[in-house]
Amino acid sequence: MKKYWHVINIGLQNVLVYRVNFLFRSVFGLIPLMATIYLWRAIYAEKGADEQVAGYTLASMTSYYLIVTFVDMLTAVTEDDWQIAADIKDGNINQFLLKPIDYLLYRLSLFSAGRIIYTLVALTPVVLFSFHQRDYFVLPSHAATWGWLALSIVLTALLQFFMSFTMALLAFWVLEVSTFIFILFAFEYIAGGHLFPLDILPPALTEILNFTPFPYQLFFPVSIYLGRITGPALWHGLIIQASWVVILYLLARAVWSRGIRRYTAVGG
Repeated sequence: MKKYWHVINIGLQNVLVYRVNFLFRSVFGLIPLMATIYLWRAIYAEKGADEQVAGYTLASMTSYYLIVTFVDMLTAVTEDDWQIAADIKDGNINQFLLKPIDYLLYRLSLFSAGRIIYTLVALTPVVLFSFHQRDYFVLPSHAATWGWLALSIVLTALLQFFMSFTMALLAFWVLEVSTFIFILFAFEYIAGGHLFPLDILPPALTEILNFTPFPYQLFFPVSIYLGRITGPALWHGLIIQASWVVILYLLARAVWSRGIRRYTAVGG
């Protein structure tokens, strides 16, 4: 494992170069968040702040989007899928075929390094914005919620990485994977709960989505924080989330194995 810790260390040093870019990205990312929060405030202004929409008060709805921002900051895949596809297209994976290093673990190490630096840089503006919204910020009612939230966030990060890694491996078969990546991003954004809480949808549709990996990329950990998923439903959700992590890990391994068989390295 020492070599992967070394990769993380190198990744931290490389990503630090982009710390100003991360800062501006996080600051400008607060603009659509602010617009969404004020949109919901306008909706609740007609109903009253204590009224509920699909079980959400104005405070819990505001907290939902703030926690989505935190979870997304910790788990989102940014440039990793594009870099993986570029490594395959440009032949940069040749070096990994001749060395005792696992490409999946190598990319996972770089992904972890990127998330660490991005979180440290983006934490200040996000915390300041959340403090500004403190009157509408709901804290968990039980201390144990933090532990379950941490576990779910780790699974969320792995889920997002394995899904993006597998999608990027399509570069073994097609020259341009951007269309597939954008389609996946659209599904993640809508069916993952980034745009709106999924439980405001019809119950039948929400139930169907719960058996796909997308709600476990954002909606599920945020619901744990808000206390909307507890007891048996929490265990059931964590088992499904962990199962999807295992399934996508095995799928990533299988696609890599099939892809590398048809990969041709040219040049010295």
